[in-house]
Amino acid sequence: MSLPQGVRAGLLVGAVALALVPLSGDRFWVQFAGKLMITCIYAVSLDLLVGYAGLVSLGHSAFFGLSAYLLAGLANGLGLVSPLATLPLCLAFAGLAALLIGWLSLRATGVYFVMVTLAFGQMLYYLFSESPGLGGSDGVSILQRPRLAVLGRTILDLGDRTAAYAAIWVALVLSFLLLRRVVQAPFGHVLTAIRINEGRMRTLGYGTGRYKLAAFVLGGVLAGLAGYLDATLYGFVNPAQFGWRQSGLVLVTVLLGGKGTLYGPALGAALLSVLEHFAERATEHWSAVVGAAVIAVVLFLPRGVAGLLEGSRG
Repeated sequence: MSLPQGVRAGLLVGAVALALVPLSGDRFWVQFAGKLMITCIYAVSLDLLVGYAGLVSLGHSAFFGLSAYLLAGLANGLGLVSPLATLPLCLAFAGLAALLIGWLSLRATGVYFVMVTLAFGQMLYYLFSESPGLGGSDGVSILQRPRLAVLGRTILDLGDRTAAYAAIWVALVLSFLLLRRVVQAPFGHVLTAIRINEGRMRTLGYGTGRYKLAAFVLGGVLAGLAGYLDATLYGFVNPAQFGWRQSGLVLVTVLLGGKGTLYGPALGAALLSVLEHFAERATEHWSAVVGAAVIAVVLFLPRGVAGLLEGSRG
């Protein structure tokens, strides 16, 4: 399904506005917007599973955290800092982990699938929390951010705030365009049909398990991209990135924005981030404010924030 004209215009304006944030010169807002865009990538990667394949995963944070930790290991342990090497390695690692976890988890369905994915995430959380060699509960600082040098001259240093921000912006735009192409392709239509009636698709001869596994792996790779960028932006990784709270929060983000739209979860990420920021400044009970807003959206906007835009089409 093509995007409504108003949504296209809104996304274009939003992308341009995000691109101009570094011109403000305000370090806080640059980092805030960078984190927001990373959350958008993370959310749309989960929307491929939840909104299109019908796979509600509570272990999506596993791929985010594994990619981030691998970047820390490559930089600190091997001194490997070139993004031409670290980025493919981190994405491949996240993809392999998604392939293994997906192959095992997809043997279950419904609530059992949810619980299996949650169990994998928690296993990794406790593994990294209780392993001193992996930083333990304190996490790990990344000593050298990704940096690209040619003939001894640095041409891209992601330790620089503006360069890192630009890389995150490009990654968000490319991720969104990639997923739009995927869901509009026959593969995406098959995923949607599997979500609606998997039994019928299996009767028609489609290998539904392979389609769901492919979606699970692609979602895992993009979650790994978000983890890589997050570790680059903050220069720090910790076991909390594997926790159920992280997976639950990104799932809430998808539902808040509107699953099955891609742009909806991005709107949900923006809404949640802005709401948290201003609620924290207004009251010490900011969590209650955020919770009340989420409840209101669920009750009055069952299709999420994106439902407002869809409704405007008439």
